[in-house]
Amino acid sequence: LKCYFSIIRRIPKLSQTIFNNIRVVLCQTSHPGNIGSAARAMKTMGLNHLYLVKPDKFPDAHATALSTGAADLLENAIVTETLSEALEGCALAIGMSARKRQISHELVNVREAALRGSKIAASQPIALVFGTEMSGLSNAELDCCQLLAMIPANPEYSSLNLAAAVQVMCYEIRMAVLEGKLDETTTTEYATNEALEGLYAHLEDTLIKIGYLNPKAPKKLSERIRRIYARAKLEKEEVNLLRGILTLTIEPKKHNKY
Repeated sequence: LKCYFSIIRRIPKLSQTIFNNIRVVLCQTSHPGNIGSAARAMKTMGLNHLYLVKPDKFPDAHATALSTGAADLLENAIVTETLSEALEGCALAIGMSARKRQISHELVNVREAALRGSKIAASQPIALVFGTEMSGLSNAELDCCQLLAMIPANPEYSSLNLAAAVQVMCYEIRMAVLEGKLDETTTTEYATNEALEGLYAHLEDTLIKIGYLNPKAPKKLSERIRRIYARAKLEKEEVNLLRGILTLTIEPKKHNKY
């Protein structure tokens, strides 16, 4: 009984930590009303950090009107030019996909994604990334994510409004937190988005210098390399280790004594 009440007391504090460590990122949203509706969907589930990547119109009165009581989320929203900027500090970016893609990212349903994300958010920031209304996330945007999540909707009519998709994912996050499965929270320190971007840039530069990568056409190979490391879920120290190897690949030590 004592243990039970100890868990009950701990859950609210842990829940708030997790909710504060989750940001919702909307990429190139074309309709400002969807931004307002997404903010409302977030707030009803306890999430407050909204990031907007190159929105077509923002701020906008239509967004404010549809946000209802969540106008404070719009006032505090962070607007960026690139997805990488919006993901700074994040240890995990979950890209929302409305369909299966012919890429090698791991794809899970939103319930599984919410559970995994919540465990990491107990100690590090994560992001839920949504694409534009018409086409979703581009392949380049998906390459900034480490995990893809899909809402298993009716295959005969799977079209979901952006705000509705945000609502579903935020609900799954909330349920993952409140169902008491967070004794399995991770203490692993995963590499942040900017650490991974630094690794990718370092790796590309190294591959060009050793003649493996054609600088005039690096795109396809670079995308595949990103997806390999996305599946690996690199930790902070692992990124440092790999960058050390890359440095010595170009400038090897002549007299290395063990």
